[in-house]
Amino acid sequence: MSGTTTSGHGIRDFWAALPVEGRWLLSTVAVQTLGRGLTLPFTVIYMHEVRGISLDLAGVLMAVIAVAALAVTGPGGALTDRVGARRMLLLATTAQLVGCVVLAFATTPWLFALGFLFLGFNFGISWPAFNALIAAIVTGEARQQYFGINFALVNLGIGLGGIIGGLYADVTNPTTFTVIFLADAACMLVPIGLLLGPLRHVHGRAERPADGGDDSGSYLTILRQPAVLWLTALTFLGVFIGYGQMEAGFPAFARQVSQVSTGVIGFAFAVNTVVIVALQFWVLRRISGKRRTRVLLVMLALWSVAWISLGLTGFVAGTAAATAGVIVFHALFALGETMLQPTIPAITNDMAPDHLRGRYNAVNAGAFQAGTILAPVVAGFLLRHHLSTVFIAMLVVGCAAMVALALALERRISPRVNGVGPAAVDEATLPETAQPSDGAIPQVPLHESPGASTTSP
Repeated sequence: MSGTTTSGHGIRDFWAALPVEGRWLLSTVAVQTLGRGLTLPFTVIYMHEVRGISLDLAGVLMAVIAVAALAVTGPGGALTDRVGARRMLLLATTAQLVGCVVLAFATTPWLFALGFLFLGFNFGISWPAFNALIAAIVTGEARQQYFGINFALVNLGIGLGGIIGGLYADVTNPTTFTVIFLADAACMLVPIGLLLGPLRHVHGRAERPADGGDDSGSYLTILRQPAVLWLTALTFLGVFIGYGQMEAGFPAFARQVSQVSTGVIGFAFAVNTVVIVALQFWVLRRISGKRRTRVLLVMLALWSVAWISLGLTGFVAGTAAATAGVIVFHALFALGETMLQPTIPAITNDMAPDHLRGRYNAVNAGAFQAGTILAPVVAGFLLRHHLSTVFIAMLVVGCAAMVALALALERRISPRVNGVGPAAVDEATLPETAQPSDGAIPQVPLHESPGASTTSP
């Protein structure tokens, strides 16, 4: 499906260039993530204020998600390559549904741990499987655009869900929390229906090349490639100084050092969502045809300024200037995010052989999860010991280290993988060349109606 490459930069050109399967996936993203937004900001509140679990224990229980995800990511990536991304997504999404139902009625730490195990299983499996499915359906320049727009829609769904959940959930009425977790479970019926219906013939699996060695698909072999090592290090550090700190270090810093209210922190997160949703497609047009590693350098400049802006609020703690600094931080950070999501996933999937795409995405997902586990630990230690200056300095130095990693990666990947080479991919590398009767993704005319059937053999 090399025809998914588009030279146009408008949203109509992008939509026209998508195969029908890609349109199905993209058009349901916001609905799927609405449920996550309903529960994500309120899970700790639910455990602590509604079910009476201590904050310390609640934090440990939340860590179960990341640990479980990290544990299953490797096997999940290998199974994605062997049995197909669609089957693995069905398994993962069903686990998410079950986990949300368990959490809706959980009253003890053990039940919460069980629910979080299901959620962690989903996160660990779904990331490599979903990215592999996208990469199997969408190729060329459209793939980079898809990852970016998908990210904007994820934020839109989570943002809307957070607003609805915040208005509805009431700590004095436990039933309201049961309802939002059941609603989260119900939202999982959308991807399940999609995978069992319109996408039931899309397996997202490619056959191993005839000349492939017995060990060509091992994680050790993959990690021995210098480009993969540099990309993995880049992902880990990006999460450690980026997402991990935004979710853990930023709120703690804003409360303890900047001394702003929880309302300001909530508003700053809302600004983050608005910036991503409003600017993602504009950013995609600006970065189209640019080297992805150089786009990452712009992102790192924005993140450095963002962290410095947050650090400066400590000198004007509790003032309107501190409030402004906290909001500016999130606006700049969000603009950087719009450059991260279209680049690293696209590099990963353009680098990966089709029959190993699940494992390549699993390596990337493992680096991400490791960063999310370590980031709150380091942030908590530094801020608990009143080392806020060291905290900010660490993040700025981390941005500088990422610049070196990005430039090192640039020297080890081809121009095509870096987003500036020929968009056309050699036919022999495309999983879609298999006939639909073999379970492969069918060829789709570029301008076919999005409501057209995609399931006929």
